[in-house]
Amino acid sequence: MKAASLALVVWLLASLMPPIGAMPPAAAPGDAPGRPGVKATWTSGGKLGVGTAVSRRSRVWFTLGDTGLTEVYYPTVDMPNVRSLDFIVVGPGYVGCESRDAVERRTVRTRDDALAFAQTTSDGRRWRIEKRYACDPTRDALLIEVKVIALDGGTYDVFALFDPAVANSGLGDTGEHLEKTLVAFDRDAATNRTIAVALAAQPAFSAVSSGFAGVSDGWTDLMLDGRLDNREQRAANGNVVQIGQLAAPQTTLALAFAERSETAAQVAAAALADGFAAVTDRYEAEWQRFTARLPTVAPEFRAQFAVAAMTLLAHEDKTYPGAGVASLSIPWGEAADADRPTSGGYHLVWSRDLYHVATAWLAIGDKEAAARALDYLFLVQQSADGSFPQNSWLDGRPYWPSVQLDEVAYPLILAWQLGRFDPRTYARHIRPAAEYLLRHGPATPQERWEEEEGYSPATIAAEIAGLVCAADVARRLGRMEDADRYEQTADRWAEGVQQWCYTTTGPWDEGEAERGYYFRINNNRDPNDGFKLDINNGGGLHDERHIVDAGFLELVRLGIVPASDPKIMRSLRIVDRVIRVETPLGPGWYRYNHDGYGERPDGSGWQDKGIGRLWPLLTGERGEYAVALGEDATPYARTMLAFAGPAGMLPEQVWDRTYPADARYRIGQGTGSATPLAWSMAQFVRLVMCLEQRRVVECPQVVFNRYAGARTR
Repeated sequence: MKAASLALVVWLLASLMPPIGAMPPAAAPGDAPGRPGVKATWTSGGKLGVGTAVSRRSRVWFTLGDTGLTEVYYPTVDMPNVRSLDFIVVGPGYVGCESRDAVERRTVRTRDDALAFAQTTSDGRRWRIEKRYACDPTRDALLIEVKVIALDGGTYDVFALFDPAVANSGLGDTGEHLEKTLVAFDRDAATNRTIAVALAAQPAFSAVSSGFAGVSDGWTDLMLDGRLDNREQRAANGNVVQIGQLAAPQTTLALAFAERSETAAQVAAAALADGFAAVTDRYEAEWQRFTARLPTVAPEFRAQFAVAAMTLLAHEDKTYPGAGVASLSIPWGEAADADRPTSGGYHLVWSRDLYHVATAWLAIGDKEAAARALDYLFLVQQSADGSFPQNSWLDGRPYWPSVQLDEVAYPLILAWQLGRFDPRTYARHIRPAAEYLLRHGPATPQERWEEEEGYSPATIAAEIAGLVCAADVARRLGRMEDADRYEQTADRWAEGVQQWCYTTTGPWDEGEAERGYYFRINNNRDPNDGFKLDINNGGGLHDERHIVDAGFLELVRLGIVPASDPKIMRSLRIVDRVIRVETPLGPGWYRYNHDGYGERPDGSGWQDKGIGRLWPLLTGERGEYAVALGEDATPYARTMLAFAGPAGMLPEQVWDRTYPADARYRIGQGTGSATPLAWSMAQFVRLVMCLEQRRVVECPQVVFNRYAGARTR
């Protein structure tokens, strides 16, 4: 070959090869190719079930999507390590995936006195898969009983497809196997500790492999020819997906956690040795002891009441007692970036949400649980200046950077409700928070919907109640000067909120004999200037008087204004005209008009903008108002009950349309936002207790006596 020809060949070969930096790393023998795999995400925030053992010895929390296991948390309730567990069914000329091909999907509670769930999926022709779940109260393990039934009498190979996302990230995992046990591990950036997860089976998997998602994982392999060709692979430092072939149609899987892979595998083996029946008996017995202590409520609400209370306990951490996260979910997680361990989802602590949970504990008589929440707020979350972060990780590290003044006030109310009148608590926690309110209120950097700054009726109501509660504690301790300052400020704000947040020139009551209503938030103290409010979730620019919500009902719930106050009643008529929707299940309300926080019109998940849907907790708040007014709130409790998912999980949002955007949503059904939402579950518990006691159970009496009670005497 001539030199010129040889040079031409070399140039052609070089031009066809990708640049060195673009080439995948070379795979060693047994190593999976294609690192790092496709982009990692989480799963939908719409969970059909959540569970954990009551025992603090077990630090595992699981969640269920519509076909199976989704995020699993360990060792704390803010640390997801698993994305999903799926099943692949292979037969002659057929490769099916449970999450993709199941046309029948059913999730139920197997009993009302335990967070015990059963799931059934089927493609309707060939196979049916039945699963049950139980956390082991004695160790960090979750057992899953799996039964596969061939509906057509055929012979199928079944594979467990496991997608780990260790240390709150789908990228950076290493997956391998120890004998026939799959293990994956990664390092938690915050603690610099390794977290390992093991997936084992009884009987043991007959084949195992690890690969990179969408490139060399078992599902991609099986899709080619129905055979698992790449067995015994190891996949390092990427978006790992693992697969194990079931050796029998009835199999028990163990998902176990530890700091080392070998230890996690040993924990899984120990749980399997005990067996699914024994672990389930221990798991359910713990929950039965918990539910046996719950108060007796009306029969029609009894099962949902127990599920709501159990779910609240299931959202509390076991390393940081009292720290209850907002939800064991990542809203619209299927579109959320899981490549970096920075996603907080809703597995974070909001002072506001935790206050609502704590008042639910107080309503059912569990003062100890409420006290754990307050201790967490004061000892872990509270800052040196007396404030509380917008939200935080369990260890108190702030996540989002803002401050919301209702979240500074709520712990003061809770402290009073719990009788924390000792000098130490006052000096270190109550007084600093009260002083912070005096320095920064009544306008807030963000209101309870976390989007706008200004004068919010809901926030100011919390500030007033918090200051009055702090004043009562101060007076009990002889701190008269503090008490006077707090009460005087609270009185000014109680008078001012009706001037600053009540417009008489708004568009919604034109033509009525008497004008005026509360609106969502005012940028200054003039409620009639028509400031253009930019709704910070894609909702657009609007005259602030045009945007209404029912946040002013906090003035009634916290005892500042009587339920029969004419301003309240006129405002409710506007709210019902503008943001109420009558569903076949009962009435629902939007947070406010032009809300952009919700699914897009086609039903796809929220990403910076969408359409806010109905919030079940607002139906509960309206029910509490009915109780305060002396009316029967049973219809509102029934609507909340109907809004719950098939296994009792109450959502953040439910679909608001009479037509489905796709096959997933029907009017009144939970969306992909966050289910269950602890605040929604707490609101149901409180509403049911309000019905039982015929009063607003969380209203601080000291506030009611000073304001609403004084006006009605």
